[in-house]
Amino acid sequence: MVRVTVEKVGLDVETDQAIVLLKDVEGKMVLPIWIGPAEASAIALALQGLKAPRPLTCDLLKLVLDSLETRMAMAMVHDLRDETFFAQLVLEKGGQTYEIDARPSDAIALALRFDAPIYVAEPVLEQAGVPAPTDHTVH
Repeated sequence: MVRVTVEKVGLDVETDQAIVLLKDVEGKMVLPIWIGPAEASAIALALQGLKAPRPLTCDLLKLVLDSLETRMAMAMVHDLRDETFFAQLVLEKGGQTYEIDARPSDAIALALRFDAPIYVAEPVLEQAGVPAPTDHTVH
């Protein structure tokens, strides 16, 4: 697994679709994942340290997990099949670990709220990643 951070979330000008860019911590590769507009907003709010006036679904899930004394250990983007990314939440409670299937966008939004690390499987990064721009701009 390769640890990544959220490099950017925004609108892909070529497809007019929301996109999140995950960058490996060494800064060599970027993984673009196209997501829905609501999920892009949830990720953007977390990156900016802002809260929605009413809890978003990922905020609600964090509140539920907090009340159940369950922590999020990590988010993992673990597979890519038929141009669809698959992710898991890794949760911990009372010494037990639980892996829950999730969409990558939801896993990322929740990881940001828990300040949990995000990982991408090496084969996924090799298959869908692109070299990180060297001039620090993303188009």
